[in-house]
Amino acid sequence: MSLSVDVYVPRAEGGIEVLDVPPESSDVAGWERWRTEVWGSEPVRSLGARFFPRLATEDLTVAPDEVSDFLAECDLLRTHLARIADHMTAEAEAEPGTGPRKSHAEHADDVSRRLDNIVNAARRALGIGGGVIIW
Repeated sequence: MSLSVDVYVPRAEGGIEVLDVPPESSDVAGWERWRTEVWGSEPVRSLGARFFPRLATEDLTVAPDEVSDFLAECDLLRTHLARIADHMTAEAEAEPGTGPRKSHAEHADDVSRRLDNIVNAARRALGIGGGVIIW
């Protein structure tokens, strides 16, 4: 199962309306296990991230007025991709037989591509006064 990233707008009567993903975009935000192995991992938490670590225990809803801060956190993670990939590589080595081995560069690329999708959604949300949900 995969994590998805979507844009939502609050409804006047309460609740949210999740918008369709544009054809040129992707909603993939990582594998379900990434909740703890990547987004909620110690390297991400140690950076002072406050949004992504929530995925370890719940779906992440970023309110419209928090999207700018969320984008800054995405930038923070991107500047530390090597550290996150180090962690992913070490985790994979500690659990033999969990699938094909990926190189450090492949792990960094995987996270980078998922961050691209998340940033794309956050920018769309920012442009319409919406929020972001990763679930």
